[in-house]
Amino acid sequence: MNHIPQSVVAKSMDYDAYRSLISELLAKGKTTGENHSDAMINYTEMNVTRMSRLDKTTKLTEEAREALENVDRPLIWLTLTEAWCGDAAQIIPVLEHLAQTSPNSELRLILRDEYPDIMDAFLTNGGKSIPKVIILDAESRKVLGSWGPRPEAVQQMVMQAKADLEHIADKEERTTRYQTLVKEAQKWYARDKTRRVQHEFLAALQESIGLPATTL
Repeated sequence: MNHIPQSVVAKSMDYDAYRSLISELLAKGKTTGENHSDAMINYTEMNVTRMSRLDKTTKLTEEAREALENVDRPLIWLTLTEAWCGDAAQIIPVLEHLAQTSPNSELRLILRDEYPDIMDAFLTNGGKSIPKVIILDAESRKVLGSWGPRPEAVQQMVMQAKADLEHIADKEERTTRYQTLVKEAQKWYARDKTRRVQHEFLAALQESIGLPATTL
């Protein structure tokens, strides 16, 4: 996919609208998407707590601030997400902080399951992993690059867990292994304090618009 339709950008949400949507859905006992099970609601509630914490605690590195100053063209960071996604909750508030610091960048959000054609164009190893950031020229909506769904270290954890799960037949044991992965990933995010998200996303951003990555 080389361009994103204007209609998609027009219907996309800013961060405040995204947070408001999640709150409205939770008030009705729902989350985004079609699965409104107790487990998905629980994930969403935890994600609201995570996002609220990151709204208050995220601190941009000096390297990130300097890199954002070099962004000299209007960009849209169109991001596929869902409220129940733990990685999205850890990453999107950081993207919002970055976008707010860059006068030429705007974060816009769309729900993965509402735009299957776009998601299918930006798969990760054949999977619909989110969040996925599509970096666009703001005027032409040309796709310049993408990043996601998570920092490399967490991605390696996920890939290892998937490999392990292929050899586990017992459903309960598979569930336990998955829950362990989720806890390990969340602990990694807490220890890292958003540094790798900032660094890896901005490296991808710089590559997308032709800036030398050495500024990070």
